[in-house]
Amino acid sequence: MLRLLRPLWRGTTYTRLLHLWVPMLVVSVWMFIDETTVWVPAAVLVPVGLIPAVRTGEGVQARLLLTPGLDDDAFSVAPSANWRDRLRTTAWLQLRMLLGALTTGVCVWLPVLTIELVRRALGHRVDDIPILRDAAPHWAYLLIAPLPLLALYGAVVGLGALAAAGARALLGPSAAERLSALEERTEQLLERNRIARELHDSIGHALTVAVVQAGAARAANSAEFTDRALTAIEETGRAALEDLERVLGVLRESERPASSRPTLAHADRLLESARASGAKVDAEVAGPVETLPGHVSREGYRILQEALTNVLRHAGAVPTRVRVDVADGVLTLDVRNPLPDASAAPGRGGGLRGIRERAALLGGRAHTGPDEAGDWTVRVELPPG
Repeated sequence: MLRLLRPLWRGTTYTRLLHLWVPMLVVSVWMFIDETTVWVPAAVLVPVGLIPAVRTGEGVQARLLLTPGLDDDAFSVAPSANWRDRLRTTAWLQLRMLLGALTTGVCVWLPVLTIELVRRALGHRVDDIPILRDAAPHWAYLLIAPLPLLALYGAVVGLGALAAAGARALLGPSAAERLSALEERTEQLLERNRIARELHDSIGHALTVAVVQAGAARAANSAEFTDRALTAIEETGRAALEDLERVLGVLRESERPASSRPTLAHADRLLESARASGAKVDAEVAGPVETLPGHVSREGYRILQEALTNVLRHAGAVPTRVRVDVADGVLTLDVRNPLPDASAAPGRGGGLRGIRERAALLGGRAHTGPDEAGDWTVRVELPPG
């Protein structure tokens, strides 16, 4: 029983009722002008529905009154883009007018019927309702008097739900709008994933270098080495702060260009940071790195950063070979390092997964795992475009 009465406490029931009453205000005004042609407002709505901006107004009203408090994407708020949208808007206006007329009728006559049943039970004459006009007064009318009010309750709830369903069908986004929304959502997800990778690579690298440097300084017990370690930690921290500020800038300003991100032209600072952490990095760069497209060079920098971070994190200060080769526009990154023992497994973390994801997004290939000599190898090939 309480479940059946639950719509009485919902604001949606009354906002939908208001939404259906609004068209009847126009009809009421017109009836003061000419009550014999009540069809004129419905006829006027036909050319009105063909106006592109009307679809926006109806969509906004539907969101506010048919589903209040919900960010319902089922109602389009874009202007009509084609004739199909215009015809759907016109059909919705006619349906809204029809449902509004039914709602107004039941809201007026069903309460009147209840009142007249009570009056007839008390012996008063009823002239407005033909069924009761010739009926004899009887107390039994008091028993059936609540029925019109129950019917009114069901009609208001049902017509409101019907209006919401009709609005979703006729004011819903077109196929082109759905495709556009899906593309926008996909772009947002890709951007979030890119920012997450940026933070993981930059901050993770800085923290790894700081931890390795601090541990090495404590083990060395040398003032000179400690000074070098603190310098390396400071430089890496400053670079990480710059990256963090840039990423936050992207979050604040969605149109900020990606050209401010570091590229392989700045790879020296990665190599020096790894060397300062105790790793013996043997680096070789072959080919015109500066001719790489910006997005390839930027992703190549991040892949190299993550590979060096994994070396320091999982293998420690070990000899590392880095090869950067550009040939025919194809970028090849090769990072190799010995594993301290057979139990070390760099591939279990999320860093190598990020490397593979970056390579896949650019249409490239990534191989991670031990080679024939037992060294851990990260080899990535990125096409030019």
